Amino acid sequence: MAALLGSLLAGTPPATLGLHDGVLAPCPDRPNCVSSRATDARHVIAPLAYQGPADAAWRRLVAAIAATPGARVVRDDGRYLHAEFASATLGFVDDVELVLDAPARVIHVRSAARLGRYDFGVNRARIEALRSSLSPTEPQ
Repeated sequence: MAALLGSLLAGTPPATLGLHDGVLAPCPDRPNCVSSRATDARHVIAPLAYQGPADAAWRRLVAAIAATPGARVVRDDGRYLHAEFASATLGFVDDVELVLDAPARVIHVRSAARLGRYDFGVNRARIEALRSSLSPTEPQ
């Protein structure tokens, strides 16, 4: 029974995952999604800016995701990444997508809950946590 409930709460991956004409899909008309490509205040979040080589920034992000409890990298081709983040208590799954824009020195982001309407700021907080993983560390 618990496995069935967990499966139901995880939802299914949306068909909109991936790049569409080189960009991520827009957020649905629900407040449980943030995107660096959004233009409305409810969904918009800044892309992840980085310093140094693009491949090093990408590796830091992948390592930060891998170190997050409940996270699983589904696809990573070095330019596009899709990861699933399952909540610890009920197993709700959010999809995070990253796209490297090396000429602009940013990584575009989209983070969205699969189910429900509200995420209580979880997706925005997740992207801000990933942003901090790109910050240069101070020498000790």
